[in-house]
Amino acid sequence: FFRWLCMLLAKAVHYRTRALFITFMIMSFGLAMFIDSITVILFLAAVSIELAKLLKFNPVPMILSEIFCANLGGSATMCGDPPNIIIGTSLNFSFSTFITHTGLIAVISLVFIVVYFLIAYRKELESSPDIDKLAESMPSPAETITNRRDFALSCVIFMCAVVTHALTGLTVAFIGLVIAIFSLIVSGRKALHMLKSIDYKTILFFLGLFIVVSGLEQTGILEIIAAFIGRVSKGNLKLMVAIIIIISAFASALIDNIPFAATMVPVIKSLAATQGVDLSVLAWALSMGTDVGGSATPIGASANVVGTSVAAKNGYMIGWGKYCRTAVPATIIVVLISMLCIFVRYC
Repeated sequence: FFRWLCMLLAKAVHYRTRALFITFMIMSFGLAMFIDSITVILFLAAVSIELAKLLKFNPVPMILSEIFCANLGGSATMCGDPPNIIIGTSLNFSFSTFITHTGLIAVISLVFIVVYFLIAYRKELESSPDIDKLAESMPSPAETITNRRDFALSCVIFMCAVVTHALTGLTVAFIGLVIAIFSLIVSGRKALHMLKSIDYKTILFFLGLFIVVSGLEQTGILEIIAAFIGRVSKGNLKLMVAIIIIISAFASALIDNIPFAATMVPVIKSLAATQGVDLSVLAWALSMGTDVGGSATPIGASANVVGTSVAAKNGYMIGWGKYCRTAVPATIIVVLISMLCIFVRYC
């Protein structure tokens, strides 16, 4: 599906490098709203490298921009990024609630980020002089579909998941489970292979994580953190939002944003209760900070590690310097936009 979609869009823009760059950023953002960003980057990075070799351009700028846009797209919905799932389920938010709040902030940020990356990589985005001849040798999008029946069924199931999220009040967990069951049914003999491919280590990690966080909550440590933020902000909602976004972004750039989000949810609950502020406003600040902050460094989010690894396997090394040179300013831009949007809309 991913390779077919990439080839279809590449053909639609006539394989022009600058147009490809913009299209793939928007596609990465859109897909990551509903699909795990790791999966999105795994395929997009591979296809970007394939296109780069055929069309003779440097794929690194495209991969780095795709990684950032995937993390940004994940912030737009409740099912787009694990921290949002944690925040949404813990605070009983719906899919539509997320998309009308963080989704709006993410879309506004995307406009600025596309412009930013176009300026940052303007020298690398020149199309090859032989682009027309190279385009003639490109494979047809239809050639990427190896099994039309499975392709069609998978697309239908995926669209059902998106529609169900958008139009019903069902939880993401319930929808995910139902869609998974349907996928296993239509996969037939491949169902056992799919079950074996489940990342059980991650499931066990989440079980352990929530037990630890519950322990911290019961012992009162998280209330101490909330009280500290309350004292520093002196009950000022704008200052609370700024502190939460900045701390979340900084922490998520250095450590995994999933445990940080799980730890901070009870903190913002306690903060809202003791300071008398709107819990949802603090939730949007936490969501944007954790989701976007992870984009700043190569280790800040799983999608970053996957994208740089795919590039390295194909001979394109992306070190900390090369990665952070554009990712850190982009992260600062989105953090500032998020803060401003929350101030204007809620404070």
